[in-house]
Amino acid sequence: MSSSATQRLLPVDLLRGGAIVLMFIYHFCFDLNYFGYVAFRFNTDPAWINFRILIVSLFLFTVGISLQLAHGRQWRPDAFYRRLALVAGAALLVSLSSYTMYPKTMIWFGILHFIALAGLLGLLLLRFYYLNLLLGVLVILAFHNLEHPFFDQPALQWVGLMTRRPQTEDYVPLIPWLAPMLFGLFAGRWIINQTTLPGWLTFRSTHPVLTTLAFGGRHSLLIYLLHQPIFLGMLYLVSRVIKP
Repeated sequence: MSSSATQRLLPVDLLRGGAIVLMFIYHFCFDLNYFGYVAFRFNTDPAWINFRILIVSLFLFTVGISLQLAHGRQWRPDAFYRRLALVAGAALLVSLSSYTMYPKTMIWFGILHFIALAGLLGLLLLRFYYLNLLLGVLVILAFHNLEHPFFDQPALQWVGLMTRRPQTEDYVPLIPWLAPMLFGLFAGRWIINQTTLPGWLTFRSTHPVLTTLAFGGRHSLLIYLLHQPIFLGMLYLVSRVIKP
């Protein structure tokens, strides 16, 4: 597969764009709950818990694919560190903004923090193929079978093997969330190894729904940063007129 063909695959952008749509639904409902218009139990209701698992898994799966396609044949340090700086800066911005709204449960290791760290770890695994698939399964098994009070201390809670979930608005620890990224690295390596890509990976479309989804997939970081201030601003204005 040529390096140029790895730069942009529409199905990958569509998958990420679809995850963004699901994220919009989740966060808008979360914001409705915050303003008191609804009473959802996001941390205890299995439907909401599984919905979040689906959204985060889709995002991190595409992170793994994109990392592999961008650097699997040849590491491009300038592009990698530029992207890492953007993600890390965005993660810091999320932490600071969340502190203004939730000072006791601020986001200190959410999805952007995870992506920044996992991107560095992913560099060590780019050349692997089936091993990434195996490691992903082992990470899931570790999550379901290993925990220890040693990891309850704040400095190690990002690992994910603690005995209780920390109080924070968004929590994406290394275990188990490294698994979908590892599966994405595996999928990306499979794509790279193909001499001829199947048609479902190379198709193009001008359908407005698909082009909109793909646009969102290509600008996911900017959309992630902007959508919550927009949602919260809209609901704040509504709350001034319609009391919950």
